[in-house]
Amino acid sequence: MNEAMKIIEKDGVRFENPVVVEGLPDIGLVGAIAASHIVETLGLYEVAHFESDLFPPIMVMHRGVLTDPVRILGNEKILVVTSEIAIPPSAIYPLASVLVDWLSSKGAKLVFSLTGFPEQNRLEVDKPMVFGVGNISQAVDLLKEYKVETMEEGFIAGIYALIMKYCMIKKIPAITLMAQSFPNYPDPGAAASVLQVLNKMIGLNISVDQLLEKADEIKIKGRDLMKQTRSSMERIGKVSEQEIPLMYR
Repeated sequence: MNEAMKIIEKDGVRFENPVVVEGLPDIGLVGAIAASHIVETLGLYEVAHFESDLFPPIMVMHRGVLTDPVRILGNEKILVVTSEIAIPPSAIYPLASVLVDWLSSKGAKLVFSLTGFPEQNRLEVDKPMVFGVGNISQAVDLLKEYKVETMEEGFIAGIYALIMKYCMIKKIPAITLMAQSFPNYPDPGAAASVLQVLNKMIGLNISVDQLLEKADEIKIKGRDLMKQTRSSMERIGKVSEQEIPLMYR
């Protein structure tokens, strides 16, 4: 039992080998925006939340109801992990470990992490490209099957790097989908791109039209969370993702 982090389940929730989508705040809030859109479109309900003294003392209000900011929503077939606060660096390891242990106990068959890849010339990119990283051969084969461009060399850092590592230990196929994104601003366009690839890979059939139509509104709402997330990323060395491993130079 990890005393630093716990997952508290709602009573009576049952799962049947769910597909998991992780969309915690990161580059361009790509995953957070995409996860929120999935939850809203599919009408998913809260099935569990995270509790930890490592989180700031914050609760959020939705329709007058007090809610934990880091939670899991879903149904019998799909689970979405999301957060309305930046994850503090001290919470990243215990959160990833506890999450993957819990997903393993629920028989998760495939885990997707959605995030952004910093693109300095993002303003010149009409439709962001999406790259994929798989943790085991089964995940890599799935990316190839759906013709997703794979990253051959480089670094990945942060919460999704740990999730992929712990999933590998548990033999759970895990894939990270990364869209070209603004490094420091919420990027609904990049979120739409990763959702379109996810649609194709797991048959979600979620429209991204509304996401693109509300892009300006989403950018405004996400400004404060992006600032908090940027500060957190700087403290865990996320800049290393833009470097090339020394042994290949």
